[in-house]
Amino acid sequence: MELLCLCETSSRISLMYAMWRLQVALCTLSVLSLPSAGESKARSCSEVRQAYSAKGFSLLNVPLQEISGEHLRVCPQGYTCCTSEMEDRLNQQSKLEFENLVEESSHNMRTTFISRHKKFDEFFLELLDNSEKSLNSMFIKTYGKLFMQNSEVFQDLFTELKRYYTGGNVNLEEMLNDFWSRLLERMFQLLNSQYHFTDDYLECVSKYADQLKPFGDVPRKLKAQVTRAFIAARTFVQGLMVGREVANRVAKVNVVPACVRALTKMLYCPYCRSMPGLKPCPNYCHNVMRGCLANQADLDAEWNLFIDAMLLVADRLEGPFNIEAVIEPIDIKISEAIMAMQDNSMQVSAKVFQGCGQPKPLGIGRSARGISDVFSARFRPYTPEQRPTTAAGTSLDRLVIDIKEKLKESKRFWSKLPDDICAEGKLTESDEEQCWNSHTKGRYFPEVVKEGLTNQVNNPEVDVDITRPDTLIRQQIMALRVMTNKLKNAYNGNDIYFQDSSDEGSSSGSGSGCSDGCTTELVYVETEAPVIRADRSDEHAAAAAAGKSLSCGPSTLLVMASLTLPLWAMQTEWR
Repeated sequence: MELLCLCETSSRISLMYAMWRLQVALCTLSVLSLPSAGESKARSCSEVRQAYSAKGFSLLNVPLQEISGEHLRVCPQGYTCCTSEMEDRLNQQSKLEFENLVEESSHNMRTTFISRHKKFDEFFLELLDNSEKSLNSMFIKTYGKLFMQNSEVFQDLFTELKRYYTGGNVNLEEMLNDFWSRLLERMFQLLNSQYHFTDDYLECVSKYADQLKPFGDVPRKLKAQVTRAFIAARTFVQGLMVGREVANRVAKVNVVPACVRALTKMLYCPYCRSMPGLKPCPNYCHNVMRGCLANQADLDAEWNLFIDAMLLVADRLEGPFNIEAVIEPIDIKISEAIMAMQDNSMQVSAKVFQGCGQPKPLGIGRSARGISDVFSARFRPYTPEQRPTTAAGTSLDRLVIDIKEKLKESKRFWSKLPDDICAEGKLTESDEEQCWNSHTKGRYFPEVVKEGLTNQVNNPEVDVDITRPDTLIRQQIMALRVMTNKLKNAYNGNDIYFQDSSDEGSSSGSGSGCSDGCTTELVYVETEAPVIRADRSDEHAAAAAAGKSLSCGPSTLLVMASLTLPLWAMQTEWR
């Protein structure tokens, strides 16, 4: 019995010991499974609610405390202050803020092109108006009724010059030749007013113009000066407009879904992690922006070539192709030509009579005026104080110098855009240990990728499809390429607006010569035809349909397409 009791007692002790060990193990397991003191309860979302409300969003359905984050699709899944609806709203906000960032970062550059295009355009047109007013005023004083009876010859000259500048189908050389021919016919009749001349006879007179040179060397010199200066001025102001329109189009960035996800993760996932004031690390921002702006960076190479070509034409406008130096004294030069014919009228008339035949005298009773009666006064030009001032009282040199400085500042703009957006203090945190690195607060370790589409293949933040370039960006690259080619030709005094329809793809060789079928248009097709209008409200609206002929002056951009770009537009070399 005693032995049996001893055995029972031992069994009970063993069972109690085993139960005690089990309890200890369960307690230990329970202790290990408990959250730490900092995580014993969900954190408050008060700061997130405050920041979220400051963005203008409703606090309805915004958690008061952190919740489980399995529902999140962009931000890290853990305890979070974001619901699915909040994440979607922050996605939209990220896209909007990025679009605004690009717009704001490019605002000064785009405004520069807008204001300088407008100023140059106003300057040029006012320069022409003042020159015409100067000529009319002085010719009325000098020649009186005779000038007024023949003023349409001079009015037509300025009308055609303006029409060329504003994009009209005008061949400068032919137009100037026509002006001198008409002036010769009028003057020949005035200087020989005792005779009657038929239209056929006057046509014969015009044929002797090159041989007789009745106006001396003025027509040849003026033609060379006017064609070079007007080609340079028209191409330059169109270049300003093309730069303006390309910048405006590219600044309206196409934000793809992969970019939106990366932007949301960078800008607003700190909200979901209860750190709404935490800014992204600089290198993290660079990778996101270079991924989202990869296509814009690819515009940079062609943009820089375009700016270089604009600067070269600007140098021409300051020097040998100075339009102000050509237009302001045009009244004096035309007067010199009239004086030359007046002085040589006897010799010119004798040679014309010899070649075209003796004209019939006027009938009896018709009085004939002598040369001294026709031109009784010499031309007296304005003094500098009397001459009208040009637009805004400025000069071409000052205007061009200002534009050149602004153009230089815009070089490499598109490749530097990610850096400008990620500038420290503007969007990112300078302390690399106290910044958002895509999942928490701390240093960002991945390397920064280079700019450009092909370099984004290894971008750790944005999933970029490098096989699908942005169509709009490619169209703007082609627009710049065409404009750069035109600027190069203008630099050499050539006008590629005039193209012989019988010679496909080749531009005219000299100034602006072409056949009767020439046009001032370069027409080729694109999937979406951009029509660009100038800032002048009285201009006619350009045709908007793809494939239609569009004006090529400063009021309208050419219709472009990468697939059908004329070969010469890509291969013309500097002479």
